[in-house]
Amino acid sequence: MMLQRQAVPVLDVDATPLEVSGLTEVLSSFVADGTTRTVVGHNLHSVTLFHAEPEFRKFYEDSDVVLIDGAPVLWLWGRGKEHSAPVMDYRLGSTDWIPALGQVKGLERIAVLGAGPVANARAVAKLESIVPGATVTGMPGDGWNEDLEEAAAAWLAEQRPQLVLVGLGMPLQEEVLRRRLGTLPPAIYCAVGGAIEQIAGIQKLAPRWLGRLGLEWAWRLVLHPRRVAYRVLGEPWVLLALLLRRRLQHRLSQSGG
Repeated sequence: MMLQRQAVPVLDVDATPLEVSGLTEVLSSFVADGTTRTVVGHNLHSVTLFHAEPEFRKFYEDSDVVLIDGAPVLWLWGRGKEHSAPVMDYRLGSTDWIPALGQVKGLERIAVLGAGPVANARAVAKLESIVPGATVTGMPGDGWNEDLEEAAAAWLAEQRPQLVLVGLGMPLQEEVLRRRLGTLPPAIYCAVGGAIEQIAGIQKLAPRWLGRLGLEWAWRLVLHPRRVAYRVLGEPWVLLALLLRRRLQHRLSQSGG
């Protein structure tokens, strides 16, 4: 299945706009194909890393699916476009599509990599209810280091999952996948950030009406001020500087300066 990416104006990134039903169809085709695939998502944090870190940028450019996650990315992508569904339906954070994995045809083996032991175990149990009959296994990712990475690679080789939810936080999960993807067993590797704790019920999700208003950042800032303060209040200015520098370099190259 050929997936067409679309440009996100202003942010200078590309994304794969999909609704939940479209993504489950894509995942079904990937399961049938049986080769290695990667699924990631764009929010302002990933866009900043995309423009700041060449290796992170290449990983995103090489990924098979780049979902639209953050509200600002969605708004900029959706400006002036005609859609077969409401624009908000194209915003797919991990917790929007993981509950629909039961609609993925042929999905029988799932691995959950990341979070603490309690959250990981609860997420495994939740996925067993979402995809009845599937074998779901989990491995916590707390205290990630080289030894744990080696153990995780060996565990995945033993489990041979069809789909792997990798929740080590951004950009660690992307760095691990970039380093290891060529030696890991064929599967669909999905970078899901904190979604393991969220589907486990340990980390509270923002009310849906806040998400539709693009105010999830305020919810996270109130609940976890130390963890997200820089990303919410500081990082947008870093991104702005990166985008301005990128435009200046582009103009200089065009003028021959």
